[in-house]
Amino acid sequence: MSPQSPMPAPDARLQIRALSKSVPGGRVLFSGLTLDVAPGDLVAIMGESGSGKSTLLNLIAGLDHPDGGEVVIAGTRLGGLDERGLTDLRRRQIGFVFQAFHILPYLTLRRNVALPLAIGKTGTAEALARADAMLEQVGLGARGDDYARDLSGGEMQRVAIARALIHGPALILADEPTGNLDPETAALVLALFGKAARERGAAGVLVTHSAAAAAIADRTVWLTPSGLVAADG
Repeated sequence: MSPQSPMPAPDARLQIRALSKSVPGGRVLFSGLTLDVAPGDLVAIMGESGSGKSTLLNLIAGLDHPDGGEVVIAGTRLGGLDERGLTDLRRRQIGFVFQAFHILPYLTLRRNVALPLAIGKTGTAEALARADAMLEQVGLGARGDDYARDLSGGEMQRVAIARALIHGPALILADEPTGNLDPETAALVLALFGKAARERGAAGVLVTHSAAAAAIADRTVWLTPSGLVAADG
């Protein structure tokens, strides 16, 4: 192991060291970006439009490659993995909550939530039972046989949260998860997201432009070309 290789903090589920990324044409989105997120810790990342917030999430998830620096998730360095290894790490260690929900309309809610387990080696009966338990936790325990067409936006986002958490990921990533919701529903969904992530000991990273969304986080940072800086107040 190279002496320059960063070592994860003992309690960090996510560690980022000196991350840099430019876009075609050479414009630097950010450089020197450093962040630790411990189990049960929820961090909100804010920034101007085009500052690279979604790009940063893609780098954390191994969906894109940095120009420099390192991402470590649950002790595993993404830079040391090939595409197959990255895919496996995403399936085991990462849960996603998307603004657009990404709920499959042709599956019941139970099967939507069970999908991360179905991709792995969990038996069908166990996967569906665990999906029912997760739906119960997000207040949809009686809706397992319903389809997405029967749900409101807030209910679909609850299903997305249940699906993101069902496989016990070390890290939860949320990209503008309330952008399609009215303020009242957004507040309910955000409170549920924060509670569920903390109770399960997941490290959480929430990318948002909304101060109300960021308010549920343990800390808020601002994305700048020179990295992350603590938000005012």
